[in-house]
Amino acid sequence: MECVSGLLVLLAVASFILLLIKKQSKKGTQHRPPGPPGWPVIGNLLDLGTMPHQTLYRLQFEYGPVLWLKLGSVSTMVVQSAKAAAELFKNHDVDFCDRKYPDSLTAHNYCQGAVAFSNYGVYWRLLRRLYSMELHVSKRLNETTHTRRKCIDNMIKFIEEDAEASRARGESGEVNLGHYLFLMAFNVVGNLVLSKDILDSKSKEGHEFYEALSKVSEWASKPNVADYFPFLKWLDPVGIKRNMVRDMGRTMKIVAQLVAERVEEKKLAKERENNFLDLLLEYEGDGKEGPDKISQQNLKVIVLEMFSAGSETVSSSIEWGMTELLRNPDSMRKAKEELNSIVGASRKVEESDIEDLQYLQAVVKETLRLHPPAPLLLPRNARQNTNYMGYFVPKDTQILVNVWAIGRDPNTWEDPLSFKPERFLGSQIDYKGQNYELIPFGAGRRICPGMSLAEREVHIALASLIHYFDWELGSGTTPETMDMNESMGVAVRKLVPLKVQPKKRI
Repeated sequence: MECVSGLLVLLAVASFILLLIKKQSKKGTQHRPPGPPGWPVIGNLLDLGTMPHQTLYRLQFEYGPVLWLKLGSVSTMVVQSAKAAAELFKNHDVDFCDRKYPDSLTAHNYCQGAVAFSNYGVYWRLLRRLYSMELHVSKRLNETTHTRRKCIDNMIKFIEEDAEASRARGESGEVNLGHYLFLMAFNVVGNLVLSKDILDSKSKEGHEFYEALSKVSEWASKPNVADYFPFLKWLDPVGIKRNMVRDMGRTMKIVAQLVAERVEEKKLAKERENNFLDLLLEYEGDGKEGPDKISQQNLKVIVLEMFSAGSETVSSSIEWGMTELLRNPDSMRKAKEELNSIVGASRKVEESDIEDLQYLQAVVKETLRLHPPAPLLLPRNARQNTNYMGYFVPKDTQILVNVWAIGRDPNTWEDPLSFKPERFLGSQIDYKGQNYELIPFGAGRRICPGMSLAEREVHIALASLIHYFDWELGSGTTPETMDMNESMGVAVRKLVPLKVQPKKRI
């Protein structure tokens, strides 16, 4: 009897192996994009390193602009040229418009409520409409110009005060510019969404929110083995999901308090001007479900998303822009000369000036070409089996678009590794999603909904910093020795923060 049982087990195992071999053989007949060979089980995971966008960029010179990887058990296609991106966004946008999100963002159902990570469907279209028609439409942005002006004025004041205090102590007056940029961007979101500065000396809950949100960002950007081997999600082997549940829960609790305060303010008619939260509350479903309703949980997720997405990406872009200008003194000189000519030394730069500041616009484009805040954009997911550029892409394949590599493609850009804003003077190339050689905000249906707001913030903040101060590098740093290494997070920041000495000009 034991022999019969053993034989049955052997037959079952043999049948399974034969089926597996047949399945793999059948898969092999499908034409996949080229890519480096992977290790058993882990695939190409060890090939990526700590800066995957840089590694993938180098691989394109060996394997071409469309790359196939196996990251653990996750099949992944990487798009790395303007031509391949155009094919994706023009002809396969719907095929690849779902999201592949990390396990950490399933905490508190964040992935289902956030516009950036929710899958394509009725709810996503509702949010997209709210963002594009109510928050980021030109009329609404024009109405909130004073809000951004206030936050930038505060940033300038804090930089000036802290530099003077440093000099009074006998120090150099050096400041960490990225710190002030983040506070400015965070408070811009706070004013647009909640009509208040979240980070100021009087707001205890604001600082608690900032600290908790920093932990959320840390867990969201941390590599997680469960993302590459989904069968391990239940185990949460490195504890990222557990930590995210705890820290996101803290942020949700604070957001709930902020929402309750706003509801009470409106009841008492203390505030007449509507903010984005007021708009969301009009769609709040009060427990009811429907195509035009937002649940209480999702409302908190949206507020949280606004802060996490609207702060680090904007502040990192401005920091990279200032870094490149300080590293290229001739470009800084040209930007200052333009500001002196258009604005003059007797007043502040205003958003209405930006249209006339052609060189400044070119500086921003060149900064975003070399330093897109999300170098691989957000991962997409194939909704169905798709024929893409002659390649077979199975359903549930992860799709990455390496805009960092596209911005450095020598087939598209002359001298691609050099910072040359002049390349955009007189050029029609823009970053609005129609020119696929420059897509730092993405393109197609899932282009970043906050692009218009980010565009205004980056231009006016960068122009104000250049116009108000002269800047000197500190700590014995020269333009030639500036550290340009990157640090991966929610956005790609400078590994070594930009520390500079401001000297008042106007």
